[in-house]
Amino acid sequence: MTKQQKVQFVIDKLQELYPEIPVPLDHKDPYTLLVAVLLSAQCTDVRVNQITPILFAKADNPFDMVKMTVEEIKEIIRPCGLSPMKSKGIYGLSKIIIEEHNGEVPQSFEALEKLPAVGHKTASVVMSQAFGVPAFPVDTHIHRLMYRWNLSNGKSVAQTEKDAKRLFPRELWNDLHLQIIWYGREYSPARGWDLEKDIITQTVGRKSVINKYYRKIKS
Repeated sequence: MTKQQKVQFVIDKLQELYPEIPVPLDHKDPYTLLVAVLLSAQCTDVRVNQITPILFAKADNPFDMVKMTVEEIKEIIRPCGLSPMKSKGIYGLSKIIIEEHNGEVPQSFEALEKLPAVGHKTASVVMSQAFGVPAFPVDTHIHRLMYRWNLSNGKSVAQTEKDAKRLFPRELWNDLHLQIIWYGREYSPARGWDLEKDIITQTVGRKSVINKYYRKIKS
Protein backbone atom coordinates (compact mmCIF):
# COMPACT_ATOMS: atom_id res chain seq x y z
CA MET A 1 0.00 0.00 0.00
CA THR A 2 1.48 3.34 -1.05
CA LYS A 3 1.45 6.33 1.29
CA GLN A 4 -1.27 7.96 -0.81
CA GLN A 5 -3.37 4.80 -0.59
CA LYS A 6 -2.87 4.81 3.19
CA VAL A 7 -3.98 8.43 3.38
CA GLN A 8 -7.08 7.68 1.33
CA PHE A 9 -7.90 4.66 3.52
CA VAL A 10 -7.67 6.87 6.62
CA ILE A 11 -9.94 9.50 5.05
CA ASP A 12 -12.52 6.94 3.91
CA LYS A 13 -12.61 5.04 7.20
CA LEU A 14 -12.92 8.19 9.31
CA GLN A 15 -15.71 9.48 7.10
CA GLU A 16 -17.48 6.14 7.44
CA LEU A 17 -17.16 6.16 11.23
CA TYR A 18 -17.83 9.87 11.80
CA PRO A 19 -20.05 11.32 9.05
CA GLU A 20 -21.39 13.75 11.64
CA ILE A 21 -18.60 15.27 13.71
CA PRO A 22 -19.38 16.64 17.18
CA VAL A 23 -17.18 19.43 18.54
CA PRO A 24 -15.66 18.22 21.84
CA LEU A 25 -15.83 21.50 23.76
CA ASP A 26 -19.20 23.10 24.49
CA HIS A 27 -19.37 26.74 23.40
CA LYS A 28 -21.73 29.23 21.80
CA ASP A 29 -19.43 31.69 20.05
CA PRO A 30 -15.73 32.38 19.31
CA TYR A 31 -15.07 33.89 22.74
CA THR A 32 -16.48 30.97 24.74
CA LEU A 33 -14.63 28.56 22.44
CA LEU A 34 -11.37 30.42 22.99
CA VAL A 35 -11.76 30.25 26.76
CA ALA A 36 -12.77 26.57 26.66
CA VAL A 37 -9.77 25.63 24.52
CA LEU A 38 -7.45 27.51 26.85
CA LEU A 39 -8.91 25.60 29.80
CA SER A 40 -8.46 22.26 28.02
CA ALA A 41 -4.66 22.37 28.27
CA GLN A 42 -3.66 19.32 30.32
CA CYS A 43 -7.32 18.78 31.20
CA THR A 44 -10.00 16.52 29.76
CA ASP A 45 -12.77 17.95 27.61
CA VAL A 46 -15.29 16.32 29.95
CA ARG A 47 -13.94 18.28 32.91
CA VAL A 48 -13.82 21.51 30.91
CA ASN A 49 -17.45 21.04 29.88
CA GLN A 50 -18.36 20.67 33.55
CA ILE A 51 -16.60 23.91 34.54
CA THR A 52 -17.38 26.28 31.67
CA PRO A 53 -21.13 26.50 32.44
CA ILE A 54 -20.23 27.76 35.92
CA LEU A 55 -17.75 30.29 34.56
CA PHE A 56 -19.95 31.42 31.68
CA ALA A 57 -22.95 31.89 33.97
CA LYS A 58 -20.92 34.72 35.50
CA ALA A 59 -19.07 35.89 32.39
CA ASP A 60 -19.56 34.63 28.84
CA ASN A 61 -18.03 37.66 27.15
CA PRO A 62 -14.85 39.69 27.65
CA PHE A 63 -16.65 42.70 29.11
CA ASP A 64 -18.13 40.67 31.98
CA MET A 65 -14.95 38.62 32.40
CA VAL A 66 -12.82 41.67 33.22
CA LYS A 67 -15.34 42.67 35.88
CA MET A 68 -14.17 39.59 37.77
CA THR A 69 -10.80 39.39 39.48
CA VAL A 70 -8.11 36.94 38.47
CA GLU A 71 -8.60 35.28 41.87
CA GLU A 72 -12.34 34.83 41.26
CA ILE A 73 -11.69 33.26 37.87
CA LYS A 74 -9.01 31.03 39.39
CA GLU A 75 -11.38 29.67 42.04
CA ILE A 76 -13.96 28.68 39.44
CA ILE A 77 -11.53 27.02 37.02
CA ARG A 78 -9.35 25.34 39.67
CA PRO A 79 -10.63 21.80 38.79
CA CYS A 80 -9.19 22.23 35.26
CA GLY A 81 -5.63 22.48 36.61
CA LEU A 82 -2.97 25.14 35.98
CA SER A 83 -5.49 27.64 37.35
CA PRO A 84 -2.99 30.41 38.22
CA MET A 85 -1.71 30.58 34.63
CA LYS A 86 -5.09 30.01 32.99
CA SER A 87 -6.93 32.59 35.11
CA LYS A 88 -4.33 35.27 34.29
CA GLY A 89 -4.56 34.26 30.63
CA ILE A 90 -8.37 34.47 30.51
CA TYR A 91 -8.39 37.87 32.23
CA GLY A 92 -5.52 39.18 30.15
CA LEU A 93 -6.85 38.09 26.78
CA SER A 94 -10.30 39.45 27.64
CA LYS A 95 -8.77 42.85 28.40
CA ILE A 96 -6.83 42.87 25.12
CA ILE A 97 -9.88 41.77 23.10
CA ILE A 98 -11.78 44.75 24.51
CA GLU A 99 -8.97 47.29 24.14
CA GLU A 100 -7.55 46.22 20.78
CA HIS A 101 -10.31 44.28 19.00
CA ASN A 102 -13.56 46.06 19.96
CA GLY A 103 -14.64 43.13 22.11
CA GLU A 104 -14.47 40.62 19.25
CA VAL A 105 -12.15 37.62 19.04
CA PRO A 106 -9.62 38.39 16.29
CA GLN A 107 -9.81 36.29 13.15
CA SER A 108 -6.14 35.77 12.39
CA PHE A 109 -3.48 33.37 13.65
CA GLU A 110 -1.09 36.24 14.29
CA ALA A 111 -3.50 38.24 16.45
CA LEU A 112 -4.71 35.18 18.36
CA GLU A 113 -1.19 33.99 19.13
CA LYS A 114 -0.36 37.40 20.61
CA LEU A 115 -3.05 36.91 23.28
CA PRO A 116 -1.92 35.74 26.74
CA ALA A 117 -1.83 31.93 27.18
CA VAL A 118 -2.83 31.37 23.54
CA GLY A 119 -0.42 29.20 21.58
CA HIS A 120 -0.50 27.91 18.03
CA LYS A 121 -2.73 24.93 18.81
CA THR A 122 -5.35 27.05 20.60
CA ALA A 123 -5.30 29.58 17.78
CA SER A 124 -5.69 26.79 15.23
CA VAL A 125 -8.73 25.35 17.02
CA VAL A 126 -10.41 28.77 17.15
CA MET A 127 -9.61 29.56 13.53
CA SER A 128 -10.95 26.20 12.32
CA GLN A 129 -13.97 25.68 14.58
CA ALA A 130 -15.10 29.28 15.09
CA PHE A 131 -14.20 30.84 11.76
CA GLY A 132 -13.98 27.92 9.34
CA VAL A 133 -10.41 28.70 8.29
CA PRO A 134 -8.50 25.54 7.27
CA ALA A 135 -6.18 24.51 10.09
CA PHE A 136 -4.88 21.28 11.56
CA PRO A 137 -4.57 21.61 15.35
CA VAL A 138 -2.46 18.75 16.66
CA ASP A 139 -3.27 17.36 20.10
CA THR A 140 -1.87 14.26 21.79
CA HIS A 141 -4.31 11.97 19.95
CA ILE A 142 -3.38 13.25 16.50
CA HIS A 143 0.33 13.25 17.35
CA ARG A 144 0.08 9.63 18.53
CA LEU A 145 -2.01 8.38 15.61
CA MET A 146 0.01 10.07 12.89
CA TYR A 147 3.02 8.19 14.29
CA ARG A 148 1.16 4.88 14.65
CA TRP A 149 -0.11 5.21 11.10
CA ASN A 150 3.42 5.87 9.81
CA LEU A 151 2.36 9.25 8.44
CA SER A 152 4.77 11.24 10.61
CA ASN A 153 7.96 10.52 12.53
CA GLY A 154 6.60 11.56 15.93
CA LYS A 155 9.57 13.82 16.68
CA SER A 156 7.54 16.95 17.34
CA VAL A 157 4.01 18.34 17.22
CA ALA A 158 5.19 20.94 14.71
CA GLN A 159 6.45 18.20 12.37
CA THR A 160 3.23 16.22 12.78
CA GLU A 161 1.20 19.29 11.81
CA LYS A 162 3.42 19.90 8.80
CA ASP A 163 3.06 16.27 7.67
CA ALA A 164 -0.73 16.27 8.17
CA LYS A 165 -1.10 19.42 6.09
CA ARG A 166 1.14 17.98 3.39
CA LEU A 167 -0.66 14.63 3.17
CA PHE A 168 -4.31 15.53 3.65
CA PRO A 169 -6.35 17.77 1.30
CA ARG A 170 -6.71 21.30 2.68
CA GLU A 171 -10.50 21.24 2.35
CA LEU A 172 -10.64 18.25 4.75
CA TRP A 173 -8.35 19.58 7.48
CA ASN A 174 -11.07 20.95 9.75
CA ASP A 175 -13.09 17.74 9.66
CA LEU A 176 -10.13 15.38 9.80
CA HIS A 177 -8.51 16.82 12.88
CA LEU A 178 -11.75 16.27 14.82
CA GLN A 179 -12.36 12.83 13.30
CA ILE A 180 -8.86 11.69 14.26
CA ILE A 181 -9.37 12.92 17.83
CA TRP A 182 -12.61 10.95 18.17
CA TYR A 183 -11.02 7.88 16.59
CA GLY A 184 -8.03 8.10 18.93
CA ARG A 185 -10.27 8.26 21.97
CA GLU A 186 -12.52 5.42 20.86
CA TYR A 187 -10.26 2.99 18.99
CA SER A 188 -6.61 3.90 19.49
CA PRO A 189 -6.00 5.35 22.97
CA ALA A 190 -2.60 5.67 24.59
CA ARG A 191 -3.68 3.35 27.42
CA GLY A 192 -5.89 0.31 27.22
CA TRP A 193 -5.26 0.07 23.49
CA ASP A 194 -6.81 -2.95 21.76
CA LEU A 195 -5.26 -3.29 18.31
CA GLU A 196 -7.96 -5.77 17.29
CA LYS A 197 -10.49 -2.91 17.37
CA ASP A 198 -8.15 -0.42 15.70
CA ILE A 199 -8.80 -1.13 12.02
CA ILE A 200 -6.83 1.85 10.72
CA THR A 201 -3.63 0.96 12.57
CA GLN A 202 -4.07 -2.69 11.60
CA THR A 203 -4.27 -1.66 7.94
CA VAL A 204 -1.77 1.19 7.59
CA GLY A 205 0.16 1.13 10.87
CA ARG A 206 3.88 1.32 11.47
CA LYS A 207 5.21 -2.25 11.71
CA SER A 208 7.41 -1.48 14.70
CA VAL A 209 4.39 -0.18 16.64
CA ILE A 210 2.29 -3.24 15.79
CA ASN A 211 5.10 -5.67 16.64
CA LYS A 212 5.72 -3.87 19.94
CA TYR A 213 2.01 -4.18 20.77
CA TYR A 214 2.01 -7.95 20.22
CA ARG A 215 5.22 -8.43 22.18
CA LYS A 216 3.69 -6.54 25.07
CA ILE A 217 0.45 -8.54 25.22
CA LYS A 218 2.41 -11.83 25.00
CA SER A 219 4.75 -10.93 27.85
